[in-house]
Amino acid sequence: MYSEWRSLQLIIQSDRGHMSVLHSYPSTVGKDVANAVVRPLGQGLNSSSVTSNESILKTDKEVKWTMEVLCYGLTLPLDGETVKLCVDVYTDWIMALVARRDSIPQPIVKEPNLYVQTILKHLQNLFVPRPDYAHNQISLCMRVLVAVQKLARESVNMSRETWEVLLLFLLQINDTLLAAPTVPGGLAENLADKLIGVLFEVWFLACTRCFPTPPYWKTAREMLANWRHHPAVVEQWSKVICALTSRLLRFTYGPSFPPFKVPDEDAILIPAEMDNDCIAQTWFRVLHMLSNPVDLSNPAIISTTPKFQEQLLSVSGMAQEMIQHPCLKQLPQIFFRAMRGISCLVDAFLGIARINIIRERLPPYGISRPRSDSAPPTPVNRLNMPQASNTMNTTPPHSRRMRSVTVTKATVKTSSGSTAHPPKVTHQTSTTSPLSSPNQTSSEPRPLPAPTRPKVNSVLNLFGQWLFDAGLVHCRLHNGMNRDGSMTASFIQILLSYKSCITTPAGLDVRRKPSQISTENMVANPLFDANEFPDNYEAGRAEACGTLCRIFCSKKTGEEILPVYLSRFYMVLIQGLQINDYICRPVLASIILNSPALFCSDLKGIDVLVPYFISALETILPDRELSKFKAYVNPTELRRASIHILLSMLPLPHHFGTVKAEVLLEGKFSNEDSSLHDKPVTFLSLKLRLVNVLIGALQTETDPNNTQMILGAMLNIVQDSALLEAIGSQTELSVGDSTHVSLKSHSRNSSGISMTSTGSSEATTPDSERPAQALLRDYGCPALHTDTASGLLIRSIHLVTQRLNSQWRQDMSISLAALELLSGLAKVKVSVDSTDRKRAVSSVCSYIVHQCSRPAPFHSRDLHSMIVAAFQCLCVWLTEHPDMLNEKDCLIEVLEIVELGISGSKSKTSDQEVRYKGDKEPNPASMRVKDAAEATLTCIMQLLGAFPSPSGPASPCSLLNEETLIKYSRLTSTSKNHFRYFVLDNSIILAMLEQPLGNDQNPCPSVTVLIRGMSGRHAWTMQLYHQPRGSRASQKAFVPEPHPPPKDDVGIKYNVKHRPFPEEVDKIPFVKADLSIPDLHEIVTDQLEVQHEKLKKLMAKQILYENALEKISEERLSKTVFPDPVTECIPPPPAQEFQTARLLLSHFGFLSLEALKEPGNSCRPPNLIALDSTLAGFFDDIGYLDLLPTRPFETVFIFYMKPGQKTSQEILKNVESSNNVQSNFLEFLLSLGWPVDVGKHPGWTGHVSTSWLINACNGSEGKEQVIPSYSGFSFHPLRMEIGGLAAPQTEETVAPADTGGGIFNGEKKALYYADALTEIAFVVPSFMESSTDSSESGLTFQEAETQMDLLPSLLKQTPLTLELFPNHSENLSNSQRLSPTQKSKRLPLGRTVPPLGPETKVIVVWVERFDDIENFPLHDLLPEISTGVETTTNSSTSLRTTTSDKDVPVIFIHPLKTGLFRIKVQGATGKFSMVIPLVDGMVVSRRALGFLVRQTIINICRRKRLESDSYNPPHVKRKQKIVDIVHKYRNKLLEPEFYTSLFQEVGPKSLNP
Repeated sequence: MYSEWRSLQLIIQSDRGHMSVLHSYPSTVGKDVANAVVRPLGQGLNSSSVTSNESILKTDKEVKWTMEVLCYGLTLPLDGETVKLCVDVYTDWIMALVARRDSIPQPIVKEPNLYVQTILKHLQNLFVPRPDYAHNQISLCMRVLVAVQKLARESVNMSRETWEVLLLFLLQINDTLLAAPTVPGGLAENLADKLIGVLFEVWFLACTRCFPTPPYWKTAREMLANWRHHPAVVEQWSKVICALTSRLLRFTYGPSFPPFKVPDEDAILIPAEMDNDCIAQTWFRVLHMLSNPVDLSNPAIISTTPKFQEQLLSVSGMAQEMIQHPCLKQLPQIFFRAMRGISCLVDAFLGIARINIIRERLPPYGISRPRSDSAPPTPVNRLNMPQASNTMNTTPPHSRRMRSVTVTKATVKTSSGSTAHPPKVTHQTSTTSPLSSPNQTSSEPRPLPAPTRPKVNSVLNLFGQWLFDAGLVHCRLHNGMNRDGSMTASFIQILLSYKSCITTPAGLDVRRKPSQISTENMVANPLFDANEFPDNYEAGRAEACGTLCRIFCSKKTGEEILPVYLSRFYMVLIQGLQINDYICRPVLASIILNSPALFCSDLKGIDVLVPYFISALETILPDRELSKFKAYVNPTELRRASIHILLSMLPLPHHFGTVKAEVLLEGKFSNEDSSLHDKPVTFLSLKLRLVNVLIGALQTETDPNNTQMILGAMLNIVQDSALLEAIGSQTELSVGDSTHVSLKSHSRNSSGISMTSTGSSEATTPDSERPAQALLRDYGCPALHTDTASGLLIRSIHLVTQRLNSQWRQDMSISLAALELLSGLAKVKVSVDSTDRKRAVSSVCSYIVHQCSRPAPFHSRDLHSMIVAAFQCLCVWLTEHPDMLNEKDCLIEVLEIVELGISGSKSKTSDQEVRYKGDKEPNPASMRVKDAAEATLTCIMQLLGAFPSPSGPASPCSLLNEETLIKYSRLTSTSKNHFRYFVLDNSIILAMLEQPLGNDQNPCPSVTVLIRGMSGRHAWTMQLYHQPRGSRASQKAFVPEPHPPPKDDVGIKYNVKHRPFPEEVDKIPFVKADLSIPDLHEIVTDQLEVQHEKLKKLMAKQILYENALEKISEERLSKTVFPDPVTECIPPPPAQEFQTARLLLSHFGFLSLEALKEPGNSCRPPNLIALDSTLAGFFDDIGYLDLLPTRPFETVFIFYMKPGQKTSQEILKNVESSNNVQSNFLEFLLSLGWPVDVGKHPGWTGHVSTSWLINACNGSEGKEQVIPSYSGFSFHPLRMEIGGLAAPQTEETVAPADTGGGIFNGEKKALYYADALTEIAFVVPSFMESSTDSSESGLTFQEAETQMDLLPSLLKQTPLTLELFPNHSENLSNSQRLSPTQKSKRLPLGRTVPPLGPETKVIVVWVERFDDIENFPLHDLLPEISTGVETTTNSSTSLRTTTSDKDVPVIFIHPLKTGLFRIKVQGATGKFSMVIPLVDGMVVSRRALGFLVRQTIINICRRKRLESDSYNPPHVKRKQKIVDIVHKYRNKLLEPEFYTSLFQEVGPKSLNP
């Protein structure tokens, strides 16, 4: 920089201005003269009288002669007062440039600049070290320095010549004291800090008032290089360069750039009047004033200065021994402080906020990492940093416009005899309570660099050469590269030797064979022995490596970095990550701590470092204690950074498949003939190593936040493996037997590879060095098959379930994350043995049992939240695998847990003891636990095997209500009064329609029932049969059987005369008693005879008449056919009308007298209650009940953000056309859910005004499904296919118009996903123009409609890997394009929406440029995410509160150039810590993106509901509403009146023909 300018060192050395005339005389003469002359002058200064205070020197001649004496007096010994008086006089006289004093001679007052220049030269003599009275000399020197400070600060009349002399004076005295080797306790050591501080302060004042010429800058740089072995030099340089940088950034990057705050005592060193141009010029010159800071790592360079050589030659004459000088033992610490200062400057330029860490006692080293407020040159110990990082005051990125980068001062007491060995510092571990609070350790997101930061190339142009060289300090390099004996190898030498490692963008084609470089020449540097100085220069090197990692991680999206910088950076990382021979743990830890986003930054060729990072992670993560790293970093933070790197590398094996990861340095840093680490391997072969590291990390991790990140990563890798294997199996089927295709085929080329891991070679480091190797080998054994999706799933289930019921069950945050992982694993479509699925269910049941059985003092809301989450996890497993309950033991275990949750205890506690439910007193853990258990029971009884329902996945309930049923009945009247309403058990409302629907079935008792319960609304038609189903299948119409015809010719006819009495009666003789009654002829008289004859005649006629009639009857009978239709008995015809409601209730036992009586000593109503539907408001409340959802509903708003956009209007317009968005974005949308028509959709649509519609369009009667009969009744669920929603897989429509996703804005279309337990509406808000705007455009809606193209083919084709339901895709017609409408949505007239809150709305942002996350206008977009829930008229005030920015979870998705996706999660952390599976910094594949985003959204909303105090589950809300309806509309009839009403008709009786 100053090569064309000459240095002033020769002028300084040849200048004799500090010599006096008295030096020519004997020393006794000069001493006597000085003592005699100086004493009167000193007495005059110290006198208090005004007259005696005047100077006795009047003329110029007198002053000059006296100054010659004073000059000599400053060289005298310090045993007397002469030197002190000389200092008093001179410090008084130089104030002539500040203010006039009577004690100052008039000649000096008249020409102050001339005399001050001479005085300054004379004062140099004071700073020559004396052997004795060092304390006195220190105080006198301090007085002179203070006077010089005051002179420079307050003088306004100093000429350029005086400024230059002043600068040379300071340079000279600094060089005199600081250039020589340090003497412990000497003058230089005591004055170094003040000397260099005054030099810099005066220099800056000179820059402001009289900018130094280039020779002065060159001289300062050359001389400063000779003082660098003093710690104070580097420390002061770091202070002033940071202060200058703070001023520089203000005007360079504007007020929006995060200010770089420095301590006030450092900031005042820079004059306030220094203008911007002067600041810039001064900053660059001061930055390079220290020369190359990397020289501090080379004692050979530091010890070659003239003063070092001069002292050495005067002692022994052996120059090479100078590097062993004791003062050079401080070089490692000084080197570290220089690197820390540069690191601080780099962070200031990047705008990275720092963590404020202040320590009273700091060791002489530290590890570079994103930090705050540690003084730039002050080493900060990362050893015992508190694990809890909740002291970080970081604002959300979207609201952070100006962040402060602060540097505070911290004093460090170092002794001159300190060595490179640091003191031992114990690591402080935090203790947790039995139920640890989730807030004890918070994982705050790392601060993002400033959006307006400079480019990486610009920062490296300033600091790159220093940092690159410092990153390779004392590396074991090839012998031929380091022939100059230097302990620092420059990158030019490395690049010349290795012929540049990366010359192509991918860096994959240039590769050298191991045989090209002989390992025999690989030797260590002879001047450095790592065993002798284990901590030597590693701290400074670690600081440089960490700074480089932060620089490259700050790369902006699309930014290009020079290949030479990339190659150098990769070389530094490869060398720092070496673990074969000697592990440099400070460097390794620094690289890991500062590289969490390294694989997320789209660096060209970065993937070649994957094997090296895996080897490093294998050293760190499976090691539980990290005892050898505790001396440098907080193990928890080191593991967290390692996990972040692991999260970013997990998708790489599947993504790149059989692409080889080229090795850059193939054995060049290894002393072995062949190194397993330096062979090119395929990315897919690295999968097993990554999985082993992941499992090992989970086994050894103890920090809650780290554990949750690992759990999220496990679901990521399992789901990605499952999807990839599914594609591979399809490819295998298509290929056939011609090629052996593995299940692990790559998604790009579908080429198979061997199932064996060819590249998963174990590290050659002994087990003593890496204690977790055996653990990794155990995990990697073939028996576990963790390289397949099913094996990995089984291993994950076993590991998580085992730890869930042991170490994790006390920690809420880990328990919730583990349960969320199990829920996600249940949804992975991989064939797993039933025993493994039962293991998961059984472990969750055991977890619930343990938590419920904890002592009462431990029961809290948080504990109950854990139990509720466990029940939810149980429901997920049961709904995803309903066949598990076909096994008796699993069913019994699940039902016992449900019983435990509802009643508080199990009925069967042992094999012998059984407590019946009726004998138990309900005592649940809490009402929330009871509600969760009831929801599980409802899931088992209502949903298992019945989802999706005939109505489709959009509605688990029937789509029929009273209006629809009346419409399809044979009644002419459409009044709802035809229904009878009853309530069973105070929880189920029955609406019975006794009139049959329009069918021609056989006459039988038939009733249509709408069942409204806690689980929803269901419609059934029930018919009474007295025959089993098999007999009814062949049954014909009832026809009575005729009598058989008589057969008269059967047998023999006998004519027998029948007697009244047997013949033996006539043979019995009479007795007197028999003769007591006389015969008739004995008593007949004449008169009686006449009558008797008359009676005989009548009897004879009657006999003749009867015989004639009998004969006629016989003749008629003989002519009549058999059977006689007149006399034949015919059965009555079947009844056509039934009181089926009464029959149904009676057959089910609800009409007993006990059922109608209210229970004694209870406020519960009877088991059967009739409702009066004629009361006003009854049907409004019924409709209100129907609007209450039966499962949680979530709303997700998706935005697309193009580079540079900052306003909401720009973002909303992006989705209008597919030309504005990336094709992957449209694919991502369809991976979240399937399109639905808002006007016909019966589920949640994203707004209450259009959700849960059941009569939106005309439907057709669906098919019936017969259910097995019970108690004589068979059940047929009524189904109506409204708009085809019941079976979306059969719907075929035309593809929608060209759109970027804006068609799914919720006006006409939306994206929808539902399972048995939740439903989600995905809305893509778009810019909605007003009607006036559309008219002014001059283009009518019809014209615009005709000009629209079809949606890109991406939406027409079924994605191979992302389609959730391949047959469920619902396409949209061209005529359904959104017209310009108003943005606000209003409820239809007469429709009342119940309070549905609290709700959780999630935002997903597809951001093309990652840096734009800072500018995302979340606050401006809040009006776009309205669902109507927060503004319902009958909602409580608490639900209408305005949503704040920090309450809205945001998931940012950034597509990388590799085809992977980088995730940033914001606002998703709350009381229960982070939510998985997506965590901040994770990288996911295109296959798993939709699933992971959707699963994260579900978990976020579940967590929010667990946190909310006002949330009630859907079944609880419905039950409360049913109780309210019963209370308001109960028909309080007496028992006789109730029974009478059952026999009476309801409504007008008129049937359609």
